[in-house]
Amino acid sequence: MNILLKETFLGLWKKYFGNAELPIVFYYTEGNGGAEWPEKPKGRSCIICELAKVRNGRSFVYNAERVMCSGAKRYLGYTDKMRPGFEYFLSCGNKQIEGERYLRSPELVNEFMKKQQTLPGAGRNIVFKRWDNMNENDEPDVVVFFASPDVLSGLFTLANFDQAEPNGTFTPFAAGCGSIVYYPYQESKSERQRAVIGMFDPSARPCVPENILTFAVPMKRFEKMIGYMEESFLITETWSTIRKRIVKS
Repeated sequence: MNILLKETFLGLWKKYFGNAELPIVFYYTEGNGGAEWPEKPKGRSCIICELAKVRNGRSFVYNAERVMCSGAKRYLGYTDKMRPGFEYFLSCGNKQIEGERYLRSPELVNEFMKKQQTLPGAGRNIVFKRWDNMNENDEPDVVVFFASPDVLSGLFTLANFDQAEPNGTFTPFAAGCGSIVYYPYQESKSERQRAVIGMFDPSARPCVPENILTFAVPMKRFEKMIGYMEESFLITETWSTIRKRIVKS
């Protein structure tokens, strides 16, 4: 991590977004990035709930054994399979499984899953850190903001600042972890590197405050966004009005 870039962003974030929450980052690595292994949760686990601790300043490292949710295992790249009956779980259920009813039928779930690729997570660890906890050895793949509507509007507009084509961000149908890891990581390997707005998954929503969504952007794209901050709408009176509201919240 370029420490000058890290410190530059911290200063600009304070200047234009006041006391808004800092983003977290993640990257895949063979080591542990100086992060701690989280305790294995008892019972049902959602990695979005666990990341609340990262948002508060702790750094966690996961591997296939530490990710307990079967959906998260797939969205983080630790398996290319889903648990038996998943097509019923995600849809209308059956006698053994209560369905979440997120897709209309098991057949539609199977068609949806055929379109999913597998991330290259197998055999590697994934490290999550808050931005201010990074050091020079960290090489983040993606930056993830947990943002209120006002903050999200700023990030969204900044991400489109150098774009002629209007879809510089997109919102795929996904689990919470899919919207902050799976899709933005794929974008980090693409030529355009769009940002991803997410956290619409009702199952993950209890793990975040009611007025929070996510904005996840590949690190290389985010470096450009930082470079544009001082010439963008952020220096206008329009944004100054919104910043005052962010500070008060």
